Amino acid sequence: MSPYESDPADRIVAASADGEDQAVEAALRPKLLDEFIGQERVREQLSLVLQAARQRGTAPDHVLLSGPPGLGKTTLSMIIAAELNAPIRITSGPAIQHAGDLAAILSSLTEGEVLFLDEIHRMSRPAEEMLYMAMEDFRVDVIVGKGPGATAIPLELPPFTLVGATTRAGLLPPPLRDRFGFTGHMEFYAPAELQRVVHRSANLLDVEIDPAGAAEIAGRSRGTPRIANRLLRRVRDFAQVRHDGVVTVEIAARALDVYEVDARGLDRLDRAVLEALLKLFGGGPVGLSTLAVAVGEESETVEEVAEPFLVREGLLARTPRGRIATAAAWRHLGLTPPLQQGRGAVPAQAELWGSAEER
Repeated sequence: MSPYESDPADRIVAASADGEDQAVEAALRPKLLDEFIGQERVREQLSLVLQAARQRGTAPDHVLLSGPPGLGKTTLSMIIAAELNAPIRITSGPAIQHAGDLAAILSSLTEGEVLFLDEIHRMSRPAEEMLYMAMEDFRVDVIVGKGPGATAIPLELPPFTLVGATTRAGLLPPPLRDRFGFTGHMEFYAPAELQRVVHRSANLLDVEIDPAGAAEIAGRSRGTPRIANRLLRRVRDFAQVRHDGVVTVEIAARALDVYEVDARGLDRLDRAVLEALLKLFGGGPVGLSTLAVAVGEESETVEEVAEPFLVREGLLARTPRGRIATAAAWRHLGLTPPLQQGRGAVPAQAELWGSAEER
């Protein structure tokens, strides 16, 4: 096994939730919209939708929340139910493989109930088609029997609010997407917003932390509250075991260095990809499969786990000829681009844009 090889789900900077995250998040989640930090535009728009529905005394329009994992889609769904003073039913797209599964859930809803459907884009097509009618007409047709003798029995549903969450809104078919009355796209958080998240979570976890320590954790959290909370718990452990339990900027930096999360939020896998690209291939271009072999990972892991953050940070670029490193990647790892190592040396990336004289 390569020294870089690892399970993506075990990464401390993974945006997906593991069992520990789910248990802790239940205690850290804000309960009302006013307590929710960040996503100002989505909060304002959603507040208008909910207030108008309360004034009319009706169920609000169906809500679709899209965006990367860890940004608060599940939390917002629970806040919607709390703001409406309504019960919430939670399920997920992969759990609904047959139309009968969805019919059983829908038929047991009460009036005004909120149905949260996570990863809605992974729902089966038959269930998806049943959902169209349920969302629009609050009715489903239950098929009884098989073959020519099958009959459809219409089943009326009480008014309910569907809250769908997806990390890949582009995979939703237009007929389903169009049935949502409100669509909110969750954006990555700014460091100042994440610092507020860290302070709030530290208070709930009874962790003593100073502003500089919170800023250090926020700066390494990749714009994601879930990662910020996870890093806070690891820093808390370090401060408790090796120091007096108070999280300062020095303690936070040393703790996150132990967990191999650098100042920019890159972990071991991210740096392995960059180091291979820079040291073995001169900055590229290099094909995905070749790069994956160099770091001892599957191509899918490099493409779906490491690359999105590296591209978003401007450290790596995807081109038709392969992956290339940017000038920021060379600076981040403290390396000198080939063009500066000796007279006449030309980095491989320059072939993509031409020489300085040609430009």
